Amino acid sequence: MSRSLQHVHICALLVDGTLFKGQHLVVAIGIDAFGKKLVLGLVQGATENAKVVSGLFDHLGERGLDFSQPRLYLIDGSRALRAAIERHAGEAAFIQRCQLHKIRNVLAYLPETHQHWFKYKLRVAYAQADLADARQALYRLHDELNELNPSAAASLMEGLEETLTLHDLQVHARLRRSLSSTNGIESSFSVVETICRRVKRWQGSDHRLRWVASALLYAETRWNRLHGYRHLPLLTHNLQRAYGMRC
Repeated sequence: MSRSLQHVHICALLVDGTLFKGQHLVVAIGIDAFGKKLVLGLVQGATENAKVVSGLFDHLGERGLDFSQPRLYLIDGSRALRAAIERHAGEAAFIQRCQLHKIRNVLAYLPETHQHWFKYKLRVAYAQADLADARQALYRLHDELNELNPSAAASLMEGLEETLTLHDLQVHARLRRSLSSTNGIESSFSVVETICRRVKRWQGSDHRLRWVASALLYAETRWNRLHGYRHLPLLTHNLQRAYGMRC
């Protein structure tokens, strides 16, 4: 977790946290220009708050990660993660909220008899190729949900535009599927759990952190390149163009 990032072009950054042995772990995984996934950093804290995440980003900056470069940041919707990203990257941050988390959050408000149908409709809406079509489909779903459960409808609308950032950047459908959820990090946590089961007795928090870091680096060696990586140059180009319009 100390390798230099100065000459690594990271076009997308996935940030997510999990609870492990009573401690919150926040992990950052980068996607380079060739679609290779790299474990960039790991931080441990009592809670997943903006200060903890900022500490992780400070460490990445010290190792050479340039936060002034326009980049896609994929998160689950955590306010702490968003605040830390905005603090470090500002206008250069293009935040994509995890669509799977959004779907789960909406379905949590619905009775089981309605969940399967609305899950299907939400997936169809997000699968639309065009931004306007996806947004229109989601707004129609909002109206349907409002008749059934206003809380579910409100959950859908919260941060809705950030679930469509990849649509707005006109990312190819295959690459969009790969970058629209935090599954890449969540699957890494499964590897960590499997490896760390071998430890029978933990000797302090530093021991725990070393094992988790080693497990993540082991998982990195088994990752394939990102599905749709051939379309990353278009993502990079569109990020630069969108950033130019912001500035």
